[in-house]
Amino acid sequence: MTQEPVAFARRVVAWGGLEARLAPPTPLTGAPGTVQGMSPTPAPSPVERRFRGRITGVGTTSGVRIVVGMWERSPFGAFTDVFLELPDGTSVLLAPDEIVAAYVSGTYRFDTVSVVDVSARRTASGIELSAGALQASIDVGTISPLGRVLRIVPKPIARDPRWLAVIDPVARLLAPGSGTAGSAGNGRREYYGVTGAHDVTGVRGTWAGEPLGSLAPLDPPVAFGFASMPRIPQVVDVETTIREPA
Repeated sequence: MTQEPVAFARRVVAWGGLEARLAPPTPLTGAPGTVQGMSPTPAPSPVERRFRGRITGVGTTSGVRIVVGMWERSPFGAFTDVFLELPDGTSVLLAPDEIVAAYVSGTYRFDTVSVVDVSARRTASGIELSAGALQASIDVGTISPLGRVLRIVPKPIARDPRWLAVIDPVARLLAPGSGTAGSAGNGRREYYGVTGAHDVTGVRGTWAGEPLGSLAPLDPPVAFGFASMPRIPQVVDVETTIREPA
């Protein structure tokens, strides 16, 4: 990667100061919910659901594109789910139970939802994945150019939905097809706070008994939600926040 995106990101981080960009807005006199001589009525706070873990995005020469969420902390406890996009464009969710299946399929778009045994185990070389008809070994390499850019922003800020709303245009520039803020449907907003990234260097396995082939870009981009994974196969450390109306 050239230094231009890194320098651009540094300017965005520095521009105006992080504290100023993330400071809460000053209430306006006479705003709705206020009466002269009385304190304003506080608006109900939105409900936030946070998912912290890793997301792996992998393309294959068979045309099957794979997105694996390995969630260490979530409202549903620790779990792994898998999104697939098949060569004909069919989207598939492989979920570990009915509760996860209902929530995830209500947030993202799928043609098929299956509840199957899902397991993902980290190994010395990467990830061993088993999810119903999908079996895959994914090799993970060193920190990626995207990961080096992400180090610029301190993690608490990188996970903050206010910062993610500001940085979304830059994220889309640095990793076309990706994004950090967008709609989660039904009046909800979703924020991707990515704090680290490593290259995926290889993949082997089968889907429905057919070989996946070798590693390939995620091309065309997957289309489960408001943004895709980066085109170059990556593993990212992420906290996803879904903000629901109060």
